[in-house]
Amino acid sequence: MKQRFDGPESRRPPAAIHPVPSLMLSLSLLASVMLLGGCGLLFQHHEKRADATLQPTGGNTASGTVTFIERADGVQVSYNLSGMPPNSDHALQIHERGDCIVSGSDGGPVFAPASERTNSGSKVEGDLASIHADANGSATGFIVASDVSLDGVRSVLSRALLLHRDAADTYALTPHGAGPALACGVIRQ
Repeated sequence: MKQRFDGPESRRPPAAIHPVPSLMLSLSLLASVMLLGGCGLLFQHHEKRADATLQPTGGNTASGTVTFIERADGVQVSYNLSGMPPNSDHALQIHERGDCIVSGSDGGPVFAPASERTNSGSKVEGDLASIHADANGSATGFIVASDVSLDGVRSVLSRALLLHRDAADTYALTPHGAGPALACGVIRQ
């Protein structure tokens, strides 16, 4: 036999959820998320970057921009150059001193912090690459230089970046670069 109870207790609403503890829990979760998000911004990897604006040396027309971005596998060197002779090859090299005053010749020898490599005939760190100018005398692209950095002993900051008349392999063992400079710029952050 079922018993039916229609007393006042059966009509009582269920226990109300108290809004203050729920609100406090939500606010503290929100504050935690915001704090951790702020820490993420504080500790996230900031890209190391430097730029060089190449200006033509006396009697030349080559110019452009070169950007250095440090990556896990080396420094990515992106270049956008123009004013070179059509369909020609040129060396892009970093030199020891950051000086472009006299036709780019004051940059000193090609950057080579590991001097024992220069004796073996190997490519030195400052010899980035030979680049090819198209039919319009322009060259755009990038290379990855694994032997240089933007800080420490192998840092290229405050050094001269020269665009030489000839390709790098033409002067493989010459410490002062691949012929006269067409353009020069200093690498700066």
